[in-house]
Amino acid sequence: MKKINFLLAGMMLAATTTATAGGILTNTNQSIDFLRNPARDAAIGLDGVYSNPAGVAFMPEGFHLGINWQYAHQTRTIQSNNPVFALGRKNGGLTEKTFEGVADAPFIPSVQAAYNKGDWSVQFNFSVPGGGGSCEFADGLGSFESVVGSIATQLQPLGATGYDMDGYMQGRNYYFGFQLGAAYKITPDLSVYGGLRLLYGTATYKAKINNIMVNTAGGYVDFSSFLQAAATTVDGGISQVNAGIAQYQAAGMEAPAELIAKLAQLEGTKQSLNALQKYSQGVNLLCNQSSVGVAPVIGVDYRIGPFNFAMKYEAKTQIRMKNESTVNEASEIPAVNKFRDAESIDEDSPAQLAFGAMWNITDHVRLNLGYHHFYDTKAHWYNDAQKLLDGGTNEYLGGVEWDVTDRLTISGGGQLTRYQLTDAYMNDMSFVVNSSSIGFGFKYTVNDNIKLGAAYFQTNYEDYNRVTSTSPLVSDTFTRTNRVLGVNCELNF
Repeated sequence: MKKINFLLAGMMLAATTTATAGGILTNTNQSIDFLRNPARDAAIGLDGVYSNPAGVAFMPEGFHLGINWQYAHQTRTIQSNNPVFALGRKNGGLTEKTFEGVADAPFIPSVQAAYNKGDWSVQFNFSVPGGGGSCEFADGLGSFESVVGSIATQLQPLGATGYDMDGYMQGRNYYFGFQLGAAYKITPDLSVYGGLRLLYGTATYKAKINNIMVNTAGGYVDFSSFLQAAATTVDGGISQVNAGIAQYQAAGMEAPAELIAKLAQLEGTKQSLNALQKYSQGVNLLCNQSSVGVAPVIGVDYRIGPFNFAMKYEAKTQIRMKNESTVNEASEIPAVNKFRDAESIDEDSPAQLAFGAMWNITDHVRLNLGYHHFYDTKAHWYNDAQKLLDGGTNEYLGGVEWDVTDRLTISGGGQLTRYQLTDAYMNDMSFVVNSSSIGFGFKYTVNDNIKLGAAYFQTNYEDYNRVTSTSPLVSDTFTRTNRVLGVNCELNF
């Protein structure tokens, strides 16, 4: 039953982010321009303050300000199969059960600003490059319920025939990014960029387990009452066995081995019941985390004829989340210690390398390509979770833009995201799966000073199947859904 703390910690981890594009811990959808065409790594535009900062130097002189708003809705679904689920009161005797978490990010803002003068471009970016909302699992997770079911199975010799419980988890996570830097045109067709990115992370995790019930011949009783009755039964058994042993000793004889074994068994059961007692009223956990990290960002942009090429590198941001938690004592369970009060937890944002190319096919049509690599295994995460991956994340992007008129531009594009996952890394507490995304939208030039845009972005996820055991069958299928809407306004002075 001590595993309850472990699973509660894991349930909280499952709600740490509503990332819609990018690596395991990184959101790359930082503008509406990205939503309508994800391949922005070599595009020349104000959104380049995030995606291609060196290229912003080729924008016209003056002050440019972009304000973006996005709404993201995501679900996370785990189809779990475990024979112990059949003991659950709400499961109808079935061994398969679906657990779904809903993650909403109603307001994901970002701001890009640049001041261009001569060969220089001074830039600022505010965004949410990690997290961005909250996730709620109204019925808990399969990994938690399977442990409760296993406990019910273990307590069958004491009269348990099933279980019931209510689980709830909610997590909220935001990584606010502030980036300041400057680009310089070395030649009319070559520019470079250097800057610093500051990440401020804040998170709150809540988990509650209550109404734990045990089914007996007399019906469902609360866990506390069952433990008390079981303890009384076990104590009576111990007294009876001790009395039998005492009779043998009084006669100068050794007690039979089976009697000694029975005593050891009963004492072990009593010890287990005592360990369960502190969970008899359920569990409530609350943890708040916060941290700050800084990392450099560099970029290059080069134009040649109708082509433009760009590169950006974001260094790893070292993050050590500081806990304010109701978990005050150290535990032998690592996942619980992750939420121990006053502890600092490794949650690095991995380094990212991006390449992009843009081809101006005509004066009004542009083709975009991009590639991202996230150095996930070089980051440091709690309990060295990064070592369970086979490698870093790779993304492949493509898109096209068409200036239909002097005022209206439409665009569309897609992105393939491929993780190097392993069964050891995957679990229902925190998971990602390979995906393909599409986005489309428009930009409308109101006048020389104002541009408006809107876009829709959808990610289609694959299924990841993990078999933990074949006899009996214990397995999980992981998948997600994701949809994003966004609007923006760009001001140029």
